[in-house]
Amino acid sequence: MHDTPWKEAASIVLGKSVQSLHYKTIAEEIEKQKLRKTLGATPANTVFVVINNSIKNEGDESPFIKTSPGMFMLRSVTVGTPAVQEPLETVELEVEERPVVKCVGMYWNANKVSWKTRPKILGQQQQGSKEIDFCEQIGIYLLYDRSRVIYVGRSVDRPLGQRLAEHTKDRLNGRWDRFSWFGLRGVDETGKLTEPDFNATQGQIIGLMEAILIEALEPPQNRKRGDDFSEIEYLQADDKEISSKKNKAMLELFKQQLGMED
Repeated sequence: MHDTPWKEAASIVLGKSVQSLHYKTIAEEIEKQKLRKTLGATPANTVFVVINNSIKNEGDESPFIKTSPGMFMLRSVTVGTPAVQEPLETVELEVEERPVVKCVGMYWNANKVSWKTRPKILGQQQQGSKEIDFCEQIGIYLLYDRSRVIYVGRSVDRPLGQRLAEHTKDRLNGRWDRFSWFGLRGVDETGKLTEPDFNATQGQIIGLMEAILIEALEPPQNRKRGDDFSEIEYLQADDKEISSKKNKAMLELFKQQLGMED
């Protein structure tokens, strides 16, 4: 396996397809076809940025075109059929817009976090990828008692991890077991959180408000989840400190049982 440049790797994957592919699918195929030995913390995000930058900076010279939000194909399909491209003005406008919410964690388990002043809020883009600590994330969060939302908060002056840790000691202590969060800080290739950077339109702000309300209230007549959250959602990763504590507790219990038998 060797490190094919991201742009070339994306071109190879799309060159084997006669239809447009989602950037997450392109990233998965790059990994599956072993086009790169190092993928970084967020391979899907990297693919999205590389292709979008190519479209924006290279114009008609870019090998890629955007067919719909998140979907791309080669300018000329391998079978020789000209591809249908969105108007250039539309592509450029969409590339300039940056989403308000960069990362999302949905229904994370409070018992998988070792709560302290600055806890590790660990997540990963997919199983097996590099773990990212979202403790310093800022944005909006929800606390649940099972499936019921009992609190909506914001982490601005104090980061997400600290705010959640405070709720394990204040009046909400023992009243919540899960949490969701919507972060303004993205993740770079090293797995570090970036500074908030967005140019939101009125439509994006309204869409964000709608999406968070849908996630929080789960109204029965809404047939879909919040817009596009699945594309930036991170899976929760276990804090190794929790596993270590459990193993020690089991070992102590085992020792006690052996002592009783003696």
